[in-house]
Amino acid sequence: MTTRPPTPSRRALLRALAALPASALVLGEAPGLLGTALAAAPSSGYATRYTIVPFLNSDDGTVNVYQSDDATDFRLVQASAYTPPSNRIRDASVFKHTDGYYLTYTTHTWEDVSTTIGFARSTDRVNWTFLYDYTVPITNLSRAWAPEWFVDSDGSVNVIVSCSTTDDEWIFTPYRLKATNSALTAWSSPVALSGIGSNHIDTYIVRIGSTYHAFTKNETAKYIEYGTATSLTGPYTISRTGDWAGWGSYREGPSVVQLDNGGWRIFFDGYGDGNYYYSDSYDTFATWSAPTALTTLSGTARHFTVIKETVSGGPSLAAGVTRSFQSANYTTRYWQEVSSLLNLPVVTSASTTALKQASTFTVVAGLADATGFSFRDSAGNYLRHYDFRGRFDAGDGTTTFAKDATFYARTGATTGSLRFESYNYPGYYLRHYNYQLRVDPTDGTDLFRTDSSFVPVTAWA
Repeated sequence: MTTRPPTPSRRALLRALAALPASALVLGEAPGLLGTALAAAPSSGYATRYTIVPFLNSDDGTVNVYQSDDATDFRLVQASAYTPPSNRIRDASVFKHTDGYYLTYTTHTWEDVSTTIGFARSTDRVNWTFLYDYTVPITNLSRAWAPEWFVDSDGSVNVIVSCSTTDDEWIFTPYRLKATNSALTAWSSPVALSGIGSNHIDTYIVRIGSTYHAFTKNETAKYIEYGTATSLTGPYTISRTGDWAGWGSYREGPSVVQLDNGGWRIFFDGYGDGNYYYSDSYDTFATWSAPTALTTLSGTARHFTVIKETVSGGPSLAAGVTRSFQSANYTTRYWQEVSSLLNLPVVTSASTTALKQASTFTVVAGLADATGFSFRDSAGNYLRHYDFRGRFDAGDGTTTFAKDATFYARTGATTGSLRFESYNYPGYYLRHYNYQLRVDPTDGTDLFRTDSSFVPVTAWA
């Protein structure tokens, strides 16, 4: 397909920035440090894992942990995973350090004076231990909000925090705190990020090559703006203002992560309408897809950032072999090519040789990404999506065809099953509907996950 579908305050709390440490690069955990270095799915037996630790719309005294393998369908890992010993926990930012996972967070509600930021640690993302509250050393500080991790390409660990002073408690400026020891218990003096200007909150920074890209909310206009710099502390040049990306106003808390296909996804809180959104870019932040609500999180999760890891225990599928694909929830039905379209009829040992052959496919390395997969019929045609329908066509050598014919394997809903996510439509999966195979966006339900799950089995022919 040549068109891309919609993908994708004051709660006046703040957001800053997050990225992962240099030590995580080997596992592909660092959105924003290496540009296209993460533009591939993990190898067989490994999986992509996105983690968020949001506070709740109904409770700013605790956080939940969610994870996803596609940055779209987030599933609850642990409810009330961490409750600080005192005060609140808002705007929690998570990253993976050399000795485990760390949170930093806002310690008070938005109505209260808040001069500290909190820290907690976990070895497994689920069980958290309070470390300490840190008083940000700014003269006449009124509020320190939304501290977020940023690990630069030199391995330095930073926290970006937006602060206001008592002479105007609602005018925020982003500051950089740099860790001065590996235990993350000592910090440099705060340095303002120049060029972004006052009255900007929720500044989130991504580094690609030598350029720092800042996404920051203009608290007057309520739009997320964009600027760049060649140094973490600036000066930044804000070059995109207003509704430049089509996200609308009353948006805050941007967090940006790179997807397996090399695109970039921004998440942000649509606090004005109660939804949490994502939007994708494939031209280094120049243009973005229409914002799409995260169905499993909207109305529940507030202010989060995302970390990406590659972990073991992912799906396995061999290339260069023939397989048939059995529906996970209609186990007598299999993929079958019918007049060039992919359907899901019943196939048995009594089926004709022709029907068995039409239900047998060769698994090959993905045409657009060799860590994904493509599927070829006996005539050499490839499964691709066209008008969101699964069909088989001869390869035409174009980039569009290669993308349409490439799928990432994700873990399925039942033991041994896989789900196949479209390479160029992240969050869209091959699923059966009326026994026809389509590429549809996940809706976060168990039914969709099962309808999009298939078991690779010994080929019928």
